[in-house]
Amino acid sequence: MIYIPREIEKEASELAENYPVLTITGPRQSGKTTLARHLFGHLPYFSFENPDLRSLVTSDPRKFLTQLTKGAILDEIQNVPDLISYLQEVVDLKKSNELFVVTGSNHFSVMQKVTQSLAGRTGILKLLPFSLNELGTDNQLSTNDLLIKGFYPAVYKSKISATKIHRNYYETYLQKDVRQLIQIKDLNLFDKFIRICAGRTGGLLNTANIANETGLSIPTIKSWLSVLEASYIIMLLPPFYENIRKRMIKSPKLYFYDVGLASYLLGIDDNIQMNRDPLRGSLFENMVIMEMIKYRFNSGLDHKLSFFRDSHHNEVDIVFRKGRRLLPVEIKSSQTFNPDFMKGLDYFKSLFSKEVDNDLLIYDGSTEQSGKRSILNYKTFSGNIAEYIK
Repeated sequence: MIYIPREIEKEASELAENYPVLTITGPRQSGKTTLARHLFGHLPYFSFENPDLRSLVTSDPRKFLTQLTKGAILDEIQNVPDLISYLQEVVDLKKSNELFVVTGSNHFSVMQKVTQSLAGRTGILKLLPFSLNELGTDNQLSTNDLLIKGFYPAVYKSKISATKIHRNYYETYLQKDVRQLIQIKDLNLFDKFIRICAGRTGGLLNTANIANETGLSIPTIKSWLSVLEASYIIMLLPPFYENIRKRMIKSPKLYFYDVGLASYLLGIDDNIQMNRDPLRGSLFENMVIMEMIKYRFNSGLDHKLSFFRDSHHNEVDIVFRKGRRLLPVEIKSSQTFNPDFMKGLDYFKSLFSKEVDNDLLIYDGSTEQSGKRSILNYKTFSGNIAEYIK
């Protein structure tokens, strides 16, 4: 199988040179194992999806680790989380040529153990599915095709339709992770819940409304949302907040880490449906925001993104903060520029004129301009993303 280079490779190699442990988290099937084995193929590889290996390691973890004189790739370590505590002992006595590469699909369980046991001993990266730049020639797909296919590697390495791949992903990995994290008595109810979440892509999170639609309690909804966050299925984008007189929204916005999975959950599987769906604009927004987050994560950085909205519905899709400077970004799925697209940006700049030097509109059109007010096609933006949110 042809390996598709990942933008995170440079950061992974640099961290591996400076830390005895490299921790790679991210969604299932985002390419963590492939990346680890490509960059560190000289290390022995162990997958803890294997029940026999899990049993062996659990029975004598110290013996297992001390035999690894060169280090190892320890894949899906969330299946043996206690091993991380023993890894600390080995790392503290390590030889200079040892490197342990740890991967895990469950962010919360892995990171809790890592921060407790490996603080100061590990570099941490988050690997998401492909970015537009990583797709290469597939980057030339139409906007609708990208929204339907999404960016999971399996979609581009298989001849099976994206809809079938997303269905299999949902029915195997997602439900498996969910079952490991919480006890769900009614999977049909959870299925209804996650599809309702997909219907709120790009919208403000309102747990009371979800409770009314599902009959679930708000504590249960919050618990299930935490599970979906832990499994890198959804992301809650925080609101931008500054101490100004204007009343601002404090609820987060809900997005999916992969827009193709969101489209699948909405029942969209062809161009006709996508063009007619009222959420197409929200899905486009979701895709562009994830491009920003992928770039930041691939650079080993926090995303530092938020959105602005006040009680009068003045809104900016993204606010990127770098130090004391702010970059407001508006995202539109239209192929035709409309001056009204800039209203939110103008309003935001009127409030924060001292912190804003430039603003940016990202859309699906071909008319572009650069400068203090940049207007870019989303593919152009992805190709020059470092100029804006580095």
